[in-house]
Amino acid sequence: MRDDDRDDPFDDLFSEIERMMNEMMGGNAEFHFEGGTGSHTDSGRDVHMDIHESDDEVRIVADIPGVDREDIDLQCDGTTLNLRAAGNNREYRERVSLPATVDEHSASATYNNGVLEVVFDRADDSTSIDI
Repeated sequence: MRDDDRDDPFDDLFSEIERMMNEMMGGNAEFHFEGGTGSHTDSGRDVHMDIHESDDEVRIVADIPGVDREDIDLQCDGTTLNLRAAGNNREYRERVSLPATVDEHSASATYNNGVLEVVFDRADDSTSIDI
């Protein structure tokens, strides 16, 4: 790690890898490359997040160590989950497009030892229309 403010010669390479991965993923989740030799602060740190989908639910598991449960803010509109969390020396912000439309009112969340788990019921994809 360097303590000076010289440009990292690999920044352009990492940016291009991020762009290609985001393009390949089709916008479902943003990919952030956490490599390089430059200095890294905990402010605005990317969240390691896994998304699991079944026929009945969508489950998100996120690693956000170093924050208290009261300092976690989750918001969902049915298609996108916004996560904000802040601790003494850390701040996390993540916005992820969910793989399916969910019922945001069905959400249940747990936070234990730095691991956040949020579960949503899937929303019905279609509605029958009476004629």
